[in-house]
Amino acid sequence: MSGSSLETTEPSVLREPGTSTPPPRPPVERPSQPELRPSARAAPTVHVVGFWRRLAAAIVDLAIVVPVSLLFTLIISKIADVHLPSSSLHLLDIDLWIDLALATDPALLMGFVLFTAIGMTYLLVFHIVLGRTLGMRLLKIRIIDVYGERPSPGRCAARCAGYLAGVATLFLGFLWMGFDSEKRGLHDWIAGTYVIRA
Repeated sequence: MSGSSLETTEPSVLREPGTSTPPPRPPVERPSQPELRPSARAAPTVHVVGFWRRLAAAIVDLAIVVPVSLLFTLIISKIADVHLPSSSLHLLDIDLWIDLALATDPALLMGFVLFTAIGMTYLLVFHIVLGRTLGMRLLKIRIIDVYGERPSPGRCAARCAGYLAGVATLFLGFLWMGFDSEKRGLHDWIAGTYVIRA
């Protein structure tokens, strides 16, 4: 090692007395940091929609799905020759409907399966294509994911499965949004979505 390199790397306490100290290095100028300014485009404010507005949208959607389901059920029951017992059928006789459900009446079972299939298809297609159903569009609300974007097809499918879970809990999954601080139902928590004003 040369003496000059030793002088620059050797600490001053280890130097021999009488040797010269190296000249001080000039201060290194660092590039100035740019001033951080808040973004000109702030995150948009969203307003989460509560229980009553969402219920009104669901009623509009049911007014669309129920007649279509009944029409399909009537057509398919004529083709398959499966009918409810018409002689004793009273629409408000709850005992009769419970007996038919417990006996797994083919006509009632077919009607329930068709209603569920048509309803889930309606929800899935409109959630994927528009990010809202026709009832939601009428009431000016829409669905977003946790990132503020329109939900992906996977989230839409999870949301539809969440609707079934909400019904399976005797509608407690839907009533939950009336008490939740974020106004989300079981289907929203399952899919990671919010319903906001459009």
